[in-house]
Amino acid sequence: MTLLKHFLPDQHVKSIFEITPESLKEKGIKGIITDLDNTLVEWDRPSATPKLIGWFEEIKLSGIQVTIVSNNSENRVKFFSDPLGIPYIFQARKPMRRAFHRAIKEMGLKREETVVIGDQLLTDVLGGNRGGFHTILVVPVAQTDGYWTRFNRKIERRILKSFRKQGKLNWED
Repeated sequence: MTLLKHFLPDQHVKSIFEITPESLKEKGIKGIITDLDNTLVEWDRPSATPKLIGWFEEIKLSGIQVTIVSNNSENRVKFFSDPLGIPYIFQARKPMRRAFHRAIKEMGLKREETVVIGDQLLTDVLGGNRGGFHTILVVPVAQTDGYWTRFNRKIERRILKSFRKQGKLNWED
């Protein structure tokens, strides 16, 4: 079980919109590192929805910083992030920790003040947990995935099933 604990998120929610500035501040959180594809919007949606723009504004107004950390290409992440004025790191190579540490350094925060939000156990949760961050797993916003993500999802389903059996996670496919 020791290896599997690296894949167990500290928290899980149905959507990014369940994460409020108040709930983050109660935990002493001052920064968010978030994945992009299937966490914030569908992997094939180029830009933010009006509802997501409102969520970002609410987060920013509360004084919480956001950095998008994605394994995707510069073009994809820049096109999404620039109109929102949100800093980003592309080709992050998650679950490697370097991009997570770069994000907190750029935000001027400590890992204890930062959450990692994502839709994948094998990249976002594993990388965040290995880096010592509070991790929040969200249900993917799309039912479809790119090629590598489809491969990861097969492995993730087995891990999630194990967590469900142990009563550690209630999850929806």
